[in-house]
Amino acid sequence: MAHDIQPADLGFFCALAAAGSLSAAARELGITTPAVSKHLALMEARLGIALVVRTTRRMSLTPEGELYLDHARRILAEIDDLGQLLGAAKGRPTGLLRVNATLGFGRSHVAPLISRFVHQHPEVQVQLQLSVNPPPLTEDSFDVCVRFGAPPDSRLVARRLAPNRRLLVAAPAYLARRGTPRVPNDLVRHQCIGIRQGEEAYGLWRLTSGRGRTASTQAVKTRGNLATNDGEIAVRWALDGHGILMRAEWDVAAHLASGRLVQVLPQFHTPDADIYAVYPQRHQSAARVRAFVDFLSQAFAQPASESGA
Repeated sequence: MAHDIQPADLGFFCALAAAGSLSAAARELGITTPAVSKHLALMEARLGIALVVRTTRRMSLTPEGELYLDHARRILAEIDDLGQLLGAAKGRPTGLLRVNATLGFGRSHVAPLISRFVHQHPEVQVQLQLSVNPPPLTEDSFDVCVRFGAPPDSRLVARRLAPNRRLLVAAPAYLARRGTPRVPNDLVRHQCIGIRQGEEAYGLWRLTSGRGRTASTQAVKTRGNLATNDGEIAVRWALDGHGILMRAEWDVAAHLASGRLVQVLPQFHTPDADIYAVYPQRHQSAARVRAFVDFLSQAFAQPASESGA
């Protein structure tokens, strides 16, 4: 019956599913955990089915819950699209903007830009979520994802914001103590700081000499006694002289300029990881998305060494 599903339930259930637990949803929604539990129980009672399997430590969606979530996201997205179309004539960015970025880069670069963006567009409410691993871009959990590398999915718009080289770097004190690598194979005798992020093979560094047809790539399995999933921590360890690190130029440019880090094996190239703003095609008409992506593009047009990295 029509009264079995109420409009307020759609947003509530999407927030609950995204949060992953009743307590996390309570914090996100600004209410108590018992209030979340009561709302969910009332929904399930009206529908006559269970939407969530609850245990003491975690929750998961039932098949019916997955179906409900899929349709709820689609309905809310269509409502949002309608609002954007009706308000497009105003040309003023308004409403909720959900942004996702990786931990280190999001904290160091995206978050400060969001602060500046909201000063310019106070009618936009931004929710920033930082992730160790980027979320699946086919889900409708975010309006804009800032990520490294263009996605292969043609249903998504990927706007290149800036070039991004990965560099091998180390502190001068470390190199004075352990010696400077001359060829890629020298890395196996060094302490290399590991970063466990994304789907890339952990500890496998690919270095290329030459360009075009003369290019030759060598894969080196590195080792070290320090590893983390946080890029900022890895940079600090490199600054402390713990070893050689492969990191994006955006994250080490200021330290290279100051001399606290120096580039290792500069004659070899590592895989590029250009910075992209990625969003669903249907969001192209949203003024807040267009304004935010344009803002990012202008900000990232500055050289990495001038961006406060």
